[in-house]
Amino acid sequence: MSKLKQLETFVAVAMRGGLTAAAKAEGVAPAIVGRRLDALEERLGVKLLLRTTRRVSLTHEGIVFLEDCQRLLSDLANAEASVSAGGIKASGHLNLTAPAGFGRRHVAPLVPRFREHHPDVTLSLNLSDRVVDLAAEGFDCAVRVGEMPDSNLISVRLAENRRLCVAAPRYIKHHGTPTHPHELARFDCLTLSSDASQTRGWAFSVPSADAVEVIHLKPGGPLSCSDGEVLFDWCLAGYGIAWRSTWEVQAEIASGALVALLEDFAAPPNGIYAVFPQRKHLALRLRLWIDYLKQQYAQPDFWHAHA
Repeated sequence: MSKLKQLETFVAVAMRGGLTAAAKAEGVAPAIVGRRLDALEERLGVKLLLRTTRRVSLTHEGIVFLEDCQRLLSDLANAEASVSAGGIKASGHLNLTAPAGFGRRHVAPLVPRFREHHPDVTLSLNLSDRVVDLAAEGFDCAVRVGEMPDSNLISVRLAENRRLCVAAPRYIKHHGTPTHPHELARFDCLTLSSDASQTRGWAFSVPSADAVEVIHLKPGGPLSCSDGEVLFDWCLAGYGIAWRSTWEVQAEIASGALVALLEDFAAPPNGIYAVFPQRKHLALRLRLWIDYLKQQYAQPDFWHAHA
């Protein structure tokens, strides 16, 4: 008896809630389905299903095994589809996460568009500024902004990201323009509060005697907030200078709603990454999602259109 057929039968019974329903869908007798389940449980040496005359229910081991079987069967279907006549056809589910602000602007709009190209893929998107444990929390992929620490995750660089000082023309008109990072102490700087993640401060490239040195400053000001989008809104309203990512302010700079300051001192860019747990074989749906992000982010007008 095929091991694959046993797994397919187990998934069918678990999803349909009974042997009779699974047998009817396949067009075989319920006794055949029962024998396959018996053989699977005997081979594994564990009880997967509790069966009565009226219904079946999963044991704890069955619940865990079901998830693994669904993933294996989905990956197999993707592998077959990727080499079959008729081209690539991905299926299955993607569980995604991204930072809240970036995700709202530059990930969420792409999710339904990706599914238009791959209608057999379903997607869930979690937006959170918390750095989630992908493997422990069941995420397939995260989008992250900033340099990647050493970890057991695989990262793919999707795009460049810079941090710039920006202010509204209204603020500049009344307070002037700093010409050097050290002059920021004389201005109203809109900063992340102490419970936020920006612990090193604002980064700048400053020429020294022999080279260009990256320095970190922690300017102060009358207003701070733990939410970067609030700082962005305050900056637009003319309440001070903010240090923001180009993904957030590029459109406003282009329109004149914000003015970039201290550009000659901007620190080297960091990256926007797709990260995912190490796996021997990457599911087709995940490969296609990462490729889709790279293609979209590489378009010159993307960051203006989605800001």
